[in-house]
Amino acid sequence: MDHPFIAYWYFHLPNFVLAALFWTLLGRFVLSLFVPENWDNYIWRAFVRITDPVVRPVRFLTPHIVPPRMTLLLAAVWVFFLRLALFAALAAGGLVPSLGG
Repeated sequence: MDHPFIAYWYFHLPNFVLAALFWTLLGRFVLSLFVPENWDNYIWRAFVRITDPVVRPVRFLTPHIVPPRMTLLLAAVWVFFLRLALFAALAAGGLVPSLGG
């Protein structure tokens, strides 16, 4: 019998990536409360580099009255809903792993 992760890789892999992106967006938001936007620290640059591909389109679609820091939270909300949509779509097709094994 295959390992459950391998058998359902098409569910677990995107779910993991979206979860990591969600938590990275929240981490960038919390860190942005304490550091300037143009900080040159390598950890901050990593947060920015990882999350900017998601934040840029959200900034484009969000009205300019919304502060840039709040755009990070909006991006996290979009990623969360994308993760829910992935689960719903795969569950509707019967392609999610069951708890019963």
